[in-house]
Amino acid sequence: MRQDLDHLARHQGGLGPLLSGLRDDPTSRLPRITQEIEKYWRVALAPYWARIRSVLDVDVFHRARSVAERGAGHVLNDLHASMSWDDSTLTLVRRKRIVTRDLAGAGLLLIPSAFTGPGLRTRVRPPDPPQIAYPARGVGTLWEKRPVRGTRALAPVLGRSRTLLLTELETPASTTELARRTGLSAGGVSQSLTALRDAGLVSAHRAGRSVLYARTAVGEALLEAASAGE
Repeated sequence: MRQDLDHLARHQGGLGPLLSGLRDDPTSRLPRITQEIEKYWRVALAPYWARIRSVLDVDVFHRARSVAERGAGHVLNDLHASMSWDDSTLTLVRRKRIVTRDLAGAGLLLIPSAFTGPGLRTRVRPPDPPQIAYPARGVGTLWEKRPVRGTRALAPVLGRSRTLLLTELETPASTTELARRTGLSAGGVSQSLTALRDAGLVSAHRAGRSVLYARTAVGEALLEAASAGE
């Protein structure tokens, strides 16, 4: 913790009173930070994680296949416009620090991300391998509304109401919101969501006084599999 705060202080010319207090006594203050990070995860990321993870998984699959078919050099040259590989040197535009093999840790860790923006993020801290976080393929379409298919095949299995709710969870929503959208009673929605959650098809995340429900990766895969047969 102190090492990270010292790094921050060097880049921003010092620490304010809150961060200085954290540096002086990290042990007593870390539990509060941990709680806030967990709260942020529950509200801002967890309800959307299945969709984000799907984009990241597709990117990893694409890069792995590209390595197998065309070699690691092709992947490095194709990763980002500001990065290039010439069989001996990896060059990143506007990066002033020269990192040699002796100074860096072994290997290179590539991290697809939905949160880097259009650029790259780098981290070099031996003995860890150098890290490059880059925008994942398809991240630009992450929040586009996608057509939902597969309902005709799923309805006889899950029931009409549960299938309808699963398709409505394109974005996370509360019981009240789902009842308003579908015309189902709040009690019926709650009962169906409980069944879907028990089956691992949706997850529940508390956000203030509300509970948001979201499709899980399993739910996404089930809809995708059912749509393939239509």
